[in-house]
Amino acid sequence: MPDKLLMYFQHPFVRYAFIVGVLIALCSSLLGVVLVLKRFSYIGDGLSHVAFGAMAVAAVMKLTNEMLLILPVTVISAILLLRTGQNAKIRGDAAIAMISVGALAFGYLLMNIFPTSSNLTGDVCSTLFGSASILTLTQKEVVLCAILSVAVVLVFILFYNRIVAVTFDETFAKATGVNTQACNLLIAAVIAVIIVLAMNLVGSLLISALVIFPALSAMRIFSSFKSVTICSAFLSVICAVSGIVISILAGTPAGSTIVAADVAAFGLCSLAGLIKRGTGR
Repeated sequence: MPDKLLMYFQHPFVRYAFIVGVLIALCSSLLGVVLVLKRFSYIGDGLSHVAFGAMAVAAVMKLTNEMLLILPVTVISAILLLRTGQNAKIRGDAAIAMISVGALAFGYLLMNIFPTSSNLTGDVCSTLFGSASILTLTQKEVVLCAILSVAVVLVFILFYNRIVAVTFDETFAKATGVNTQACNLLIAAVIAVIIVLAMNLVGSLLISALVIFPALSAMRIFSSFKSVTICSAFLSVICAVSGIVISILAGTPAGSTIVAADVAAFGLCSLAGLIKRGTGR
């Protein structure tokens, strides 16, 4: 098995897949903790559907760089979701459902009306589940992913205290002088960037699992924000690497295999949490 892995690593696309997988897993785990604690975890699923619709529009327009359309559309949608979710008439879950379902339907409709290839089913499957996207990355896409990932990590580190304050008690944070609206908009924009990056890894429909599962797994064991964040990042990276390795060796879809690894990690962490609490008594 080690010899087989070394043979695969001689190919650039395999190395690209590992680099992007680790970077995206790290970024998604950081903001996943914030989303879970703010009870807005479903936003990942909503934005992934928006990104799918934007990708369909970009494909129809035959854009050479689809990211130029997908990224700004997803960021704007994240901001709209945040603002609409604060509306008394349209709560957060309803706003997410409206935007996500509408974008998904619109995207699929466009792909049927203006097919870009003869294999429409394969294109949709690859976009929704990331079956082959992670293994077809170019060097430019890897560099772009690295730049955006570093930007996400830097934003999280620089605004760590404000993010923690807004996450746990937004009212108190506002009273102490924190610009909570700007902080929430920053969180929404960063999450949108992560969603766009993660589409190549696990596809549109599985992004929520990549964002939420590591955070939930870490919360089964630890209770402090810092400990949960560090553990979430560690678990997310381990699951991403394990999923990619298994998918290469077993020939399974990379996105689904990574999510399966996250589910297994959640089960193990839940068991560890039960044992820890039992020992504590």
